[in-house]
Amino acid sequence: MSDPATLDLGPQALVVARLAEGVTDAHLGGATPCPQYAVRHLLGHLAGLSVAFRDAARKDFGPATDTRPDASLPDVGPGWRTELPEVLEELADAWRDPAATSGTTRAGSIDLPAEVAFAVAADELVVHGWDLARATGQEYAPDPAALRAAHAFLTRAARNGGEGPFGPPVPVPDDAPLLDRAVGLSGRDPHWTP
Repeated sequence: MSDPATLDLGPQALVVARLAEGVTDAHLGGATPCPQYAVRHLLGHLAGLSVAFRDAARKDFGPATDTRPDASLPDVGPGWRTELPEVLEELADAWRDPAATSGTTRAGSIDLPAEVAFAVAADELVVHGWDLARATGQEYAPDPAALRAAHAFLTRAARNGGEGPFGPPVPVPDDAPLLDRAVGLSGRDPHWTP
């Protein structure tokens, strides 16, 4: 499990925020590695999951934590360029509180151990950061600690016979870069292009 005492989501949240800064209006309708999402939907999903996992860390249960991620197609509002960096920062800050990983919490309408929710949040930021970079043609260098945490989380899921969060794992050579291995475990093809 990702150790909140040693993993700060702030650097990865900042990576995602910087990728979002590089998104132009022309990118918003473009394809992403998430088959049902255009870039605008991926950005909306990133904003929504940031709020949901921020509230999960705070154990502030309500609509954000009780709504399934597939309940509706997410989208961005007119203020997304300001709002997304703010909620990403709030997400990282909420998980810095040592109480955030104690006990149980809720996200996506599922009750789960708070430490697992923390690991899921790290994984979401890393994998969806890759999605956004690929979809918009940007370079992607995730925070190394968050990448290791995401890979460990995805490896445990695969060992337990589960699919990646986004589908069955895609085979990737053992000597591939760690990012490619994590992306493959998540159910993504590391060679995906728009």
